[in-house]
Amino acid sequence: MLWVDKYRPKTLDKVIVHRDVAQNLRKLVSEGDCPHLLFYGPSGSGKKTLIMALLRQIFGPSADKVKVENKIWKVDAGTRTIDVELTTLSSTHHVELNPSDAGFQDRYVVQEIIKEMAKNRPIDTKGKKGFKVLVLNEVDKLSREAQHSLRRTMEKYSASCRLILCSNSSSKVTEAVRSRCLNVRINAPMEEEIVNVLEFIAKKEGLQFPQGFAARIVEKSNRNLRRAILTFESCRVQQYPFINHQTTPAMDWEQYVSEIASDIMKEQSPKSICGQIHEHLQDFPYFNIWLR
Repeated sequence: MLWVDKYRPKTLDKVIVHRDVAQNLRKLVSEGDCPHLLFYGPSGSGKKTLIMALLRQIFGPSADKVKVENKIWKVDAGTRTIDVELTTLSSTHHVELNPSDAGFQDRYVVQEIIKEMAKNRPIDTKGKKGFKVLVLNEVDKLSREAQHSLRRTMEKYSASCRLILCSNSSSKVTEAVRSRCLNVRINAPMEEEIVNVLEFIAKKEGLQFPQGFAARIVEKSNRNLRRAILTFESCRVQQYPFINHQTTPAMDWEQYVSEIASDIMKEQSPKSICGQIHEHLQDFPYFNIWLR
């Protein structure tokens, strides 16, 4: 298991970064209920960590018992029926998905698929937690039509469903959706906070830092906590014990971009872009996923 997952805080009281936000979320759900929420902030700031910790705060350890499903949904699109393929991560209490993965069909995902999920109450109601949570990622990438449909879904099924929306930017989320959520701004962690997280992981792993080593990792991460942890683990795989002037490896995508730029400079022609560059992209692990 990667360190970024292994040392992800399981509960709100274990959160190292954004302690004040975690404390406010604990108060918010202290009675077993919560409003619709919109978490927004830069990539790697800790939005998903807080969301997962919040789900455990509401539903307990059973929120961790999840299954991944890749399903093809039959959706009525007026005069015809279309197939929409989506990957979902779900427990008995929540479903997580990325509607924007459906591309221009995202409004059908909101209108039909999310509506179907939202109208079904969870089996384990027990008085309080009688609602299901839908976690929607990259809401800022949804079309305007999909966001309008989302607003109607939020209103119609609020008794049985709570939506937790995750977005890098709030400005690309319509005012109609924002106004129906409690907006939670997650700022990029301060450099000192990221250093504290790296030191925590180092202690758990029994590792020793040379002076200034953690600071160099943090500087290169551009205040992206996830990237800092991944870089730290890459350094551990690269060489341990660490040395004072050990280089911090670039991320995979940075290496690919660097190689592509180098090829373009060597041969500035359509052949280079259409041939060699395309080969680089096909070799990249996430390229085929991106194409879908």
